[in-house]
Amino acid sequence: MLQGWIQIALTLLIVVVITPFFGRYIVRVFQEQRTILDPILNPVERLLYSLVGVRTKENMTGWQYARAILYSNIVMGLLIVFIIASQGWLPLNPAGVPAPTWDTTLHTAISFITNTNQQHYSGETYLSYASQMWGLGYLMFTSAATGIAVGIAFIRGLTGRPLGNFYVDLIRAITRVLLPISVVGAIALMAAGIPETLADPLVVRTLEDPGISQAIARGPVAHFEIIKELGENGGGFFAINSAHPFENPNGLTNLIQLVAILSIPTSLIYAYGIYTNNIKQAWLVYSIPFAILVALIIVTAIAEYNGNPAVNALLGVDRATNLEGKEVRFGWVQSVLYAVITTATMCGAVNSLHDSFMPNGGFSTLSNLFLQIVFGGQGTGTAYLFAYLLLAVFVTGLMVGRTPEFLGRKIEKREVVLASFLILLVHPIAILIPGAIALAFPDQLAGISNPGFHGLSQVIYEYASAAANNGSGFEGLGDSQPSQIAIASGATPTATALWWNLSTCFSMLAGRYVPIVSLLLLADSMSRKQPVPKTTGTLRTDTGLFTGVTIGVILILGALEFFPVLALGPIAEAFQIAKG
Repeated sequence: MLQGWIQIALTLLIVVVITPFFGRYIVRVFQEQRTILDPILNPVERLLYSLVGVRTKENMTGWQYARAILYSNIVMGLLIVFIIASQGWLPLNPAGVPAPTWDTTLHTAISFITNTNQQHYSGETYLSYASQMWGLGYLMFTSAATGIAVGIAFIRGLTGRPLGNFYVDLIRAITRVLLPISVVGAIALMAAGIPETLADPLVVRTLEDPGISQAIARGPVAHFEIIKELGENGGGFFAINSAHPFENPNGLTNLIQLVAILSIPTSLIYAYGIYTNNIKQAWLVYSIPFAILVALIIVTAIAEYNGNPAVNALLGVDRATNLEGKEVRFGWVQSVLYAVITTATMCGAVNSLHDSFMPNGGFSTLSNLFLQIVFGGQGTGTAYLFAYLLLAVFVTGLMVGRTPEFLGRKIEKREVVLASFLILLVHPIAILIPGAIALAFPDQLAGISNPGFHGLSQVIYEYASAAANNGSGFEGLGDSQPSQIAIASGATPTATALWWNLSTCFSMLAGRYVPIVSLLLLADSMSRKQPVPKTTGTLRTDTGLFTGVTIGVILILGALEFFPVLALGPIAEAFQIAKG
């Protein structure tokens, strides 16, 4: 077990070490300071600005920034629907895969445009290379860049600066951050054993019976894999995602993926410290999600290491590590680390089956999806974290009788209403209402494979994953329509899969765009406030005491509203297992 803890510690240490370097680079990119890539990218960006018609020096208001996001995302979403629906006659379709059902096509397009990448299909059998590369791969860059742009705009507004121009931020996020690292990362992953090919599926004879052949799916995986992790996208080229040996063949690729997942959300917090010229506060804020992350890793790891008490009793041993649903090449250590990190950052990639974890694992992964600030989504997670900070300032100011101020700007009714609406209403509505409907009609809608406490967790996890734009799943739900090949052979689309496709579309859209608009309006409101001078009554926010208060506010506001679900799901399941 000691070796396992050392692996976990070294992985987290690597992330902490690269945070300031990457954070400084991100600031240089979005403050348009000189970088090593300027000679190559400046002409490219000028061409893109000219083609799009962007006025690079024109700052947007909160509403203008939000409208630019919505309009561009609608256009991109329609383009991807067209590509997927037309894949049957488009090139780069060596397996001759027809288009999926209309509801699976719609769900897939919305899932990837919202940076959720929830997959109700098997990538190697449902989608062509063209759909994976031109459609989903394209959205992996643009949706991640949109989140980064929102995070940067929010930091600017919070610090009293203009929000900037969305199109400039989007292009620079792609050309200066995501694309260069993806090129280097794809090369590293290819060198480590991940394929990158446009060749047909490989047909081989089986060892057991040479008369039987098997088709082994392959494809342009390496470049798809790196942006999947770096952009916190999470959608797998293959159905079993990073548990597949072509997506994640060994410990080196697993490490690269984990570091890539954490690199941008952690560095954005450090970037905030540079914008505010207060690195101390940045590290204190950084410690909040880091402490919660470590705590959830410990909670999950202990349970997986000790295994299921009922199974241990049958085996006649005191302890047997829970390896169900895990790849042997990763074991319990890397499976636990991956599961907690991918749900903490809203990435959603998986190298093991979350449904097979002990209840502690279900508690940890669900808690991450409920909180959304344990480094959180690409860019938006950072903004969520600072929204909690604003609420903590307001609550603390009321308790001690001081005027709530943050970074020299008063926190007033508008800011409190926007932050409260963002944190206390949108997320629960997008999860609990459709979840309640599904649970009310388990036979007609839910398609639950595991009734009882675990079945409740399966349903709520699906909507929490959609609303948090994470995309991972507990599985065990009838959420996948048959392929068009199966339909042509006599299979019929199911009402259960139609329900999951359409209801999770609601959760993904509400969980993505309502918070983005609220965050931008909140940032716009803060940017317009006149700074007030510090006095002896000004509440300091760069202290350990205030950091502790913020953690308390996060746990009270963010966790308690979902506690009944946790109590009826993984907590009740844990007690059930303990009783045998």
